[in-house]
Amino acid sequence: MKRLFRRCGHAPGALTPEDQAAVDQFRALLAALRDTEFWTPGAGQDIAVRVGPFIERAHTRPGDDHGNLIAVALVHPDTPHATAYLHGHQLGYTGKGWLRCETNAIIGVWNPAFAVLTHAAAGLNLPDDVGMQPANYAIHVEARRQDNTGYTLLRLGPYTQTWLASRDADCLNTELAGKAATVIPGFTVTAKGAPFDVSDHESYADSYEADVTALLADAVAGVNA
Repeated sequence: MKRLFRRCGHAPGALTPEDQAAVDQFRALLAALRDTEFWTPGAGQDIAVRVGPFIERAHTRPGDDHGNLIAVALVHPDTPHATAYLHGHQLGYTGKGWLRCETNAIIGVWNPAFAVLTHAAAGLNLPDDVGMQPANYAIHVEARRQDNTGYTLLRLGPYTQTWLASRDADCLNTELAGKAATVIPGFTVTAKGAPFDVSDHESYADSYEADVTALLADAVAGVNA
């Protein structure tokens, strides 16, 4: 805080325009911290989250923002201005992808006044370890009737890269090709990519170092038993 506002009070008398701007910025920050807007799941608003001693701006992923763990993407505080992507890339904001964020790390709804507390304001790169694990992609194997009612037969994930999820989805659909409508009588079974729902992570089967076709066969056997 001292570093951010050390220009204030150069000498007795009226403040310089630069110092007045710093004072106004500091007052706005204090007001934002005092009257932080409470974040509500499902509102689709950017949020302020703690990353070490800093506060960062984060997007929430629609449909993946309920429970004790939600999916967020850290973004440069000046988003969506034209220079924000370039600066964000230089400072490490664009390479993190979707992350698993505990809700107790959320300060509240993002307020532009928080920007002075970010790594970007300090001219620092985001650390390699921001204290959040990847929460990227998944595969849902769906069993559907002709009227589109049905259920999710199998969930696989998380995948940290979308091409890995696409590869396994293609593998499963190749396995199902020609018999998807007969795997479970009365249902058509297909695999498709989906966001990884971090709030329901216990319902997913870990696809790493596993044969996804064997996981599918086990799920089908369980239904048909």
